[in-house]
Amino acid sequence: MQPESSRSEISRETCYVPATHEGKGRRTAVAPGQTPMRNLHYGRITLDAGDAAVTFDTGTHETALVCLKGEAEVSTGGETYRLGRYDALYVPRDTRVEVRGGCDLAELSAPVEGSYPVQLVRFAEVRQNPKLHLVAGEPPNQRDMNVLIGSNVRAGRILTGVTFSRPGNWTSWPPHEHSTMLEEAYLYIDMPEPSFGIQLVYTDPSNPELVQVVREGDVVLMPRGYHPNVAAPGGQINFMWMMAAVREGEDRKYGVVNVQPEFAAGGSGLEAVKD
Repeated sequence: MQPESSRSEISRETCYVPATHEGKGRRTAVAPGQTPMRNLHYGRITLDAGDAAVTFDTGTHETALVCLKGEAEVSTGGETYRLGRYDALYVPRDTRVEVRGGCDLAELSAPVEGSYPVQLVRFAEVRQNPKLHLVAGEPPNQRDMNVLIGSNVRAGRILTGVTFSRPGNWTSWPPHEHSTMLEEAYLYIDMPEPSFGIQLVYTDPSNPELVQVVREGDVVLMPRGYHPNVAAPGGQINFMWMMAAVREGEDRKYGVVNVQPEFAAGGSGLEAVKD
């Protein structure tokens, strides 16, 4: 039996943020204080071609910008970087950033003590790297996993990537959790209507705390608990996963998970990309 404090941390009211893709400019959707997250921040920067540039300072946060749609020009540290679809840019703390162009960017950040260099990650290069790109599982739980910000990037807390399911398949399978090291959120992407999925988050398999229908732009937070999901038949459940390490540096390890004991015999499926 889970303590009530643990169960109440996971609920629709605390861990589900709908339609974060709607809106313009730079806005915040997930932050500590308003959610159960301890370090993880997520927001969006959405601009039309010709809009005024968005300028901000990273402050005490390391930041990853991931281009979900369009093409962005990001200027920082005296350089300008062009980001296409699923390209990512890591930006250190205490840095000024300017974004322009017709684009939709996910902005992921977390507070850090250390300062790490600006680093550009091309999605095309990730796809060619067997330590960063993996087709995991077999139908009906096969998915295409891509690590954008992982062991390839020097950073203190954040990790992110994109996962694409096969139509009607489960992902994040076998069920696993990593809450002592990493908190996580899923942002659902590339799920045009009428596509939808079902996301579970639970510490008690017999009485799940969260069972949520998810669509394009929704976010589900995983402060703790197992978190498998499944796509509705005929469509995919695709998502950008975002993690923040509990302890800077020490806990920033992708693929180190605890599989739900009933499903642990075959391993996690993440061995090939494990840090």
